[in-house]
Amino acid sequence: MNLGMLLFMPASIAGEQIILIDTSTERDGQPAREVTYGELLENVSKAAGLLTTLGVQAGDRVGLFATNSAECVEAIFGAAFVGATVVPMNFRAGAEEAAHLMSDSGIKVLFSESRYSDLVSDNRPDSLEHVFMLDDSGSYHQARDESFELPVPEDVDPDGLCALLYTSGTTSLPKGVKLTNGALTGYVMGTNDAATGEDMGRMALAAPLYHIAGVTSMLNALYSGRVVVLLPQFEASAWIATVQKHAVTHAFLVPTMLGRVMEAENFSAEAFEGMEAITYGAAPMPPSVIRRAIGEFPSNVSFAGAYGQTETTSTVAVLDPEDHRVEGTEEERALKLKRLSSVGQVLDDVEVRVVDEDGSPVEAEVLGEVQLRTFRAMDGYWGNEEKTRVTVDDEGWVHTGDLGYLDADDYLFLGGRTGDMIIRGGENVSPDEVEAVLYENSAVLECAVVGVASEEWGERVVAAAVVREGSGVNSDDLVAFAKEKLAPFKRPEAVHLMDELPRTSTGKLLRRDLIPMLEELGI
Repeated sequence: MNLGMLLFMPASIAGEQIILIDTSTERDGQPAREVTYGELLENVSKAAGLLTTLGVQAGDRVGLFATNSAECVEAIFGAAFVGATVVPMNFRAGAEEAAHLMSDSGIKVLFSESRYSDLVSDNRPDSLEHVFMLDDSGSYHQARDESFELPVPEDVDPDGLCALLYTSGTTSLPKGVKLTNGALTGYVMGTNDAATGEDMGRMALAAPLYHIAGVTSMLNALYSGRVVVLLPQFEASAWIATVQKHAVTHAFLVPTMLGRVMEAENFSAEAFEGMEAITYGAAPMPPSVIRRAIGEFPSNVSFAGAYGQTETTSTVAVLDPEDHRVEGTEEERALKLKRLSSVGQVLDDVEVRVVDEDGSPVEAEVLGEVQLRTFRAMDGYWGNEEKTRVTVDDEGWVHTGDLGYLDADDYLFLGGRTGDMIIRGGENVSPDEVEAVLYENSAVLECAVVGVASEEWGERVVAAAVVREGSGVNSDDLVAFAKEKLAPFKRPEAVHLMDELPRTSTGKLLRRDLIPMLEELGI
């Protein structure tokens, strides 16, 4: 099925319903732009007509290099309508990465914003034929409005390429993950009912649409009839103000975002009296952060954790709201608190196994590599068959690179990345385990544990941390704190205090950047 049907079907049922609120227009006294299903479908049809006029057809790639807006949604669905492949790109990319994204994907058309015009023009490959600017001062609106309408999405091959999403590139230049029409539409329709015109609430979306969590959150909400309140970028105090101003009931947040929301000056339980649910994911959730959130948000707000990868077309496991309600007997509460450190149980359309270094499944509670199998697994990495074969084996198992274990009730617990494991004097040390201990100190806002080279031990365990301003906690305090709770070989020898940790735009820790920084400081 064409991805465009996720819009076409609800728009045919509830055309007058507002489905997008674009807060990017809230400047210079102007209100947020409200868009109905019918208006969105008309504009998408015109965007599709424009692409057809430009000769775009099935198999061609259409790029998107812009912050979240209604026009971004139009571009995504416009490309889908003609059967083309949409390529959302990291708008925070530097020159080298931007050049790589445009040239590696071989996009024929690019939709961008005027703020990025110089970056695009300076790094534009010869294969890129057309560039349109989506914002008010750009060229997109006139070209779209002068185009004919493509009223119905084209028929597509379920195995055809729908989207090319580039991974965050924590170890190298980003790789393009190939997601099919069947994978994306199957995921959305398999987890949601179609809109009926009934009020389904409002979802604040600050996660970028180039990230799998951002784009699938948008698709899920739009298909099911939940109004999408688009924020161009995330800033904690502005996000809280948006929640209040636009009566937001649902939201998706990366763990670092959730932590920053609770540190914002305008954070209060009263600000979220109308909120119903917050889903978090896209990066590991420190147990202390979610425990704090459960305590500080009002009881009307439920939480759910989502675990997945771009390579699995988003979520594969969920820690349900019930798992976040720490209630019951002392034994039940202890179990709930333990499970807050997990990512929950896999969904019905997913198989999971944990294997050792030889690829053999291990028993419950034994750490190994997490492998997943689902019909929505990626179709491979764009132009990289060798890496594809390493990641997806002949039996369809996706080798996630995540360490983890299953408990007796099939709750999945993660223990870091396979390449992040620290080996000190022959002993394996999981950074996640040490970080969880440091997060128990209420002064710690963010932390990261890495191994640095050591002639004596092979690697030494060291940490970097961001602490709450005015806490008075220093490096020695954190070393002593960890010493009381960890076995000797797991204890960080030093903790370096920083203003912020190096992260990708979606909150993933850049350990590759942190290690040389600490080594250069002699930590």
